[in-house]
Amino acid sequence: MTGTNLDPEGYCPANDHPDWNQSFYFNFYDPERRTGAFIRVGILENREEANLWFVFFRDGRPLFTRLNMNLPYTSERLATGITLAGVTLKATDPLKAATVSFDQPHFKVDLAWNAILPMTDSIELSAGGEDDAFAKEMTHYHPEGTCTVTGTITLRDGETIAINGKGFRDLSFGPRNWDFLKHYRLAWPIFDNGLAIVAVHGIATNGSDNYMRMVGKNGKWIAVTDIQEDIVFEDDDMTMQSCTWTVTDADGDVHAFTGKRLFRWLFPFDTFVLTEHMMEYTLADGTKGYGLGECGFRFPWAGNGQ
Repeated sequence: MTGTNLDPEGYCPANDHPDWNQSFYFNFYDPERRTGAFIRVGILENREEANLWFVFFRDGRPLFTRLNMNLPYTSERLATGITLAGVTLKATDPLKAATVSFDQPHFKVDLAWNAILPMTDSIELSAGGEDDAFAKEMTHYHPEGTCTVTGTITLRDGETIAINGKGFRDLSFGPRNWDFLKHYRLAWPIFDNGLAIVAVHGIATNGSDNYMRMVGKNGKWIAVTDIQEDIVFEDDDMTMQSCTWTVTDADGDVHAFTGKRLFRWLFPFDTFVLTEHMMEYTLADGTKGYGLGECGFRFPWAGNGQ
């Protein structure tokens, strides 16, 4: 772990920021089963609230959706296990492995995330400086890592889906002040050749451009020197139809890739909304990959950066 003496899977005490957040995020996609999920627990200690995302899909259609945005505060954390609205997240090997479980008559989940690339703080590696909007107002510490994801999903008709996919997980503590952003866009592809990319471009309310960015290759994450992206939106101006990214890493390697949408869901935060997409990504040489594509939008409508 880098950048902190705290255990990001355990309790990280709040400062006096009203929007102090600690969160645990998981996603995955299994291209053979055409099945994936977005899962997140957010804990707002100073607001005495918690929230949950628990959305599963197959073939571009929802399988199960549970979205609870204003639950009571919980003192539980990932390190020893946290249960919120019936969903249990638990670290099984610090910063390397964790499980997600849910067991109700109409839907059951038993999944494990095991590290491929190590959890690494993209805030520190991005080195945005003292005026960086992400580091100041969105998170002080944000390690991400890629994982294999295995286990089962059981539907209410008794069908069991055996999962063998890949996904990201992240941890976070610090402010989560959505009012500081006008818009952001994100790509987190995991390619079949082992390459993984964290690319986030945020536009703050002061008009500044801000980034969280790193490239995973050869068993580690390295810095990024440049990002260029173009997003094609549907008529609602919020749903990504496709995207094109060019990411240059600190070794001078240029990673150009495109993405097309497989699934999209909305996650509301009162005066801000996230559109969470699962994307199929393609490198310039034709190598396929899958992963998150995400955008965020401020209300009243402040634009989509295009």
